[in-house]
Amino acid sequence: MKRIVTIQDISCFGKCSITVALPLVSAMGIECAILPTSILSTHTGGFTNFTFRDLSDDIPKIKDHWLSYNIGFDAIYTGYLGNEKQINYTIDFINSFRGENTLVFVDPAMADKGKLYAGFDSDFPAQMKRLCQIADIIVPNITEASFLLDVPYTEEYDEDYIRDMLKKLCNLGAKKAVLTGISFEKTTQGAYFYDSESGEYYFYKQGYIDASFHGTGDTFASVFAGALTKGYDVKRALRIAVDFTVATIKETLPDKESHPYGTKFESCIPQLIDMIKD
Repeated sequence: MKRIVTIQDISCFGKCSITVALPLVSAMGIECAILPTSILSTHTGGFTNFTFRDLSDDIPKIKDHWLSYNIGFDAIYTGYLGNEKQINYTIDFINSFRGENTLVFVDPAMADKGKLYAGFDSDFPAQMKRLCQIADIIVPNITEASFLLDVPYTEEYDEDYIRDMLKKLCNLGAKKAVLTGISFEKTTQGAYFYDSESGEYYFYKQGYIDASFHGTGDTFASVFAGALTKGYDVKRALRIAVDFTVATIKETLPDKESHPYGTKFESCIPQLIDMIKD
């Protein structure tokens, strides 16, 4: 059985980060180890007065314990990291566990809609850039890509702009990059992929849904990382991740007013299992 370790926070309520990654990766038939970086009572979007416990200093202790048992991973998948110390520890973890065939998958979860998440200052993107430099594949949205590249955020772009941005993202060090939430027309939205080694581009889109839910980026990243770990080629893995994320949004739409904190991905898990059947 393939094994992924995901390094990110536990938001106890709100359906994001590890509480999304663990069930979805497991449903795909992959063992999912977790390395929590912090524990929050809720995610930071839409909730106030949430509790926060920093687990940064536990990361190297967990790393050393795992090394003592020669535990290995087919993929290392990073998500929300709360500070520079966690990024430093995560880089050290990757350097300690990365094997010849280990996939290093980085979701630089730090911003959306032109703004950094609560708690991040203007220096944080430079720290996240250091992590992206050692990844095999990175999956930012266009806000995160703008911060990584230190360019102004814009919602007005064409395909040439996106292709150029993808090239520049790979110039940071990652072999492959995906930009999520890309839309060239009002009726569609999707994910745009670039492979710096082959020079190949690939854009996969679905119909645009005028709704926003927390955790959909984590849903996409978890399924995408899982499909790549299972050995699917990037194009198929991308289609699976986009299609499943859209399915979870559609499942939640009838109840969106009373369900603002995340999608009803749980009831879509049978669809995910069908998607990955060979």
